[in-house]
Amino acid sequence: MGFKSLLDKLKLEPYVIALFGMVVLASILPVRGAAAHGLALIVKLAIALLFFLHGAKLSRENVVAGATHWRLHLTILGFTFVLFPLLGLAISQVGVLPPTLAAGVLFLSCLPSTVQSSIAFTSIARGNVAAAVVAASASNLFGIFITPLLVGLLMHTQGDASGGWKSVQDIIVQLLLPFIAGQLARPLVGPWIDKHKKLIGYVDRGSILLVVYSAFSEAVVGGIWHKISPLTLLILLAVNGTLLAIVLAATTFGARAMGFDPADEKAITFCGSKKSLATGVPMAGILFPGPTAGVIVLPLMIFHQIQLMACSVIAQHYAKKAQEA
Repeated sequence: MGFKSLLDKLKLEPYVIALFGMVVLASILPVRGAAAHGLALIVKLAIALLFFLHGAKLSRENVVAGATHWRLHLTILGFTFVLFPLLGLAISQVGVLPPTLAAGVLFLSCLPSTVQSSIAFTSIARGNVAAAVVAASASNLFGIFITPLLVGLLMHTQGDASGGWKSVQDIIVQLLLPFIAGQLARPLVGPWIDKHKKLIGYVDRGSILLVVYSAFSEAVVGGIWHKISPLTLLILLAVNGTLLAIVLAATTFGARAMGFDPADEKAITFCGSKKSLATGVPMAGILFPGPTAGVIVLPLMIFHQIQLMACSVIAQHYAKKAQEA
């Protein structure tokens, strides 16, 4: 059995392996001193480029075309930015995780949905793809504003978030302005970006790998592995799995209870149950400066893999049912 076949069998993405590879690299060779300051500047530029590309990739035509299905979009936003954070807050209060990891679980619960995988899984399941495109894109757009507000509201009272006007300024400068610039530049760069999606994907993912390496280097220098035991990681895995299971059940049965048709149900299930690594990692670096950021993104990285594995199985199940119907 080849390496790729093994990854397919285990439902593991090579990119996820690369993410955890950055954690291992940072654990063995963390960047320090002057090199760390240089890398921090490169990371800021990489984040700005990442959100410029996010803005340039988002088609206004798709947004306008699907925006009329407001009931579905409000439902997805409700699961993403209301139910999820409430569950994250409840879990963070239980006390089964150290405070910083509990804050990481709460942080991931405040994030917007993914775009690519939400759309891909909705398509595999033969759901409402147009609605998924709009809902996932809207979630990411609103997330630039809503996530920092939720973090400030839910985490500042616990002393976990840095908060303050400085964080707001950093979000505007590093995320929002590049995103707007990308949207404004879309008429010029959009066709080129659409033509070179593979290259853009490498830049997109490479930027996140760089941010993860930088964040974990700082965390390793700050002594992260002296503070987190293997048992704690197992508990974190169980907590993330439980959180995802609850949200998947809520989105699926909630959509049925609200009278959505099967195609819309699939879009709600996949868009409402996911959390964006692409948005979360850069945002954590801004909202949680210092070694804290590396610990904060650990629950998100684990959750990302669990959601891919679970939703892959669910999408295939939906597709099989649709074929048999």
